[in-house]
Amino acid sequence: MSSCTDYFATRRRFLAQTAGTAALLGMPINRLVAAIGSAHAPKAESVVLFWNGGGMSHIDTWDPKPGREVGGEFEPIKTSADGIQISEIFPQLAKQMHHCSIIRSIAGTNGDHGRATYELQTSYPQNPALVHPGMGSFVVNESQKNGDLPAYISIGGMAPRAGYLGQRCEAYYIGLPGERDPYLAFPDGIHHAQGERRLEILAKMNLRASNKIAARDLKETDVALKDAVALMKSPALSSFDLDKENPKTLERYGLTEFGRGTLLARKLIETGVRFVQVNRGGFDNHMDVFPAMRNHGSVMDPAVASLIEDLHASGRLEKTLVIMLSEFGRTPKINKDAGRDHHARVFSCFMAGGGVKGGQVIGSSDKDGMEPADRPVQVADLHASVCHALGIDFTRELTTPLGRPMKLVKEGAKPVKELFA
Repeated sequence: MSSCTDYFATRRRFLAQTAGTAALLGMPINRLVAAIGSAHAPKAESVVLFWNGGGMSHIDTWDPKPGREVGGEFEPIKTSADGIQISEIFPQLAKQMHHCSIIRSIAGTNGDHGRATYELQTSYPQNPALVHPGMGSFVVNESQKNGDLPAYISIGGMAPRAGYLGQRCEAYYIGLPGERDPYLAFPDGIHHAQGERRLEILAKMNLRASNKIAARDLKETDVALKDAVALMKSPALSSFDLDKENPKTLERYGLTEFGRGTLLARKLIETGVRFVQVNRGGFDNHMDVFPAMRNHGSVMDPAVASLIEDLHASGRLEKTLVIMLSEFGRTPKINKDAGRDHHARVFSCFMAGGGVKGGQVIGSSDKDGMEPADRPVQVADLHASVCHALGIDFTRELTTPLGRPMKLVKEGAKPVKELFA
């Protein structure tokens, strides 16, 4: 089993895995439009994915079990959707449940952090011979680019790699929301004219090296550099700035990194970004799960509730698919350390907007949250559902650079049609 810390993402690790400044400055560049054969008009134009790394407890969030020994410390509370209860740690989200849906019957296959994360993000099991693109990468690959900003942005942690889709579909990484990115400006002491001259020299060096570097590698580096420079000069760059936000808005979302990241996600979607992933770790609660989850709730509840409320008020919720996922759930049984261990056999997913019918629960777990009781949903069905919302043909076949045919989503996946109005 992989270490329980292997899902954490750091800026140091990101820089170590990125091939130099040009790759760091790179962002997804769409070259393909949505599949012509898509059978329906898209509802959603963009996606906000909240990725909760470590395995979030389904029983302590979306699937409470009142009166059962496994139920733990939290009471279920009523919501704005008739007959739906969620954990008391989400009182503000409870008021937005009429906009939201919960799937309580995801049938996972893997209790290892790395392998489960890979499957939840790509729909595929890990394969040493191939890196499959993450959800954000295949979404932007199949969507038209909209504006100057990167099409795919990851906040507060690394997103999955783009795999065979290449550099154009990699996520642009933001470490701390609201902080000035030093890679989107010339270094201190280098004025504009000097910076432009250095870029001209770099272009000449790349041209000289073109006969020594593989055409694909050179092209991806050139795309990354050109788009990074274009972004440096774009007025849309102001979307990253939170300093001018109304203090009351900042307070509503929460004066936390997660709150600021969620507010930034809203601003980016409003500016035309197609896919934003907001990362939060710390859910691997083998010990003291209840104080940990209470803390998570206090941070996440105001942020996500404010996002849904604001998107609805502006009319953008129908065009924005909001998802909250983790790689698996936690064991119903509370262990000797007052924690819950890894549990993949059944867990939950939260969704809103993007054509999702609000105020409903799809599927259920059994009385103790051990197994799906009805309407089991496979992991790949979630990816097919995202494609369905965006009008993407999830059965489409792509070709890798080595000529290997690959389905966009794992064979056999089906959208969860009940999600959609």
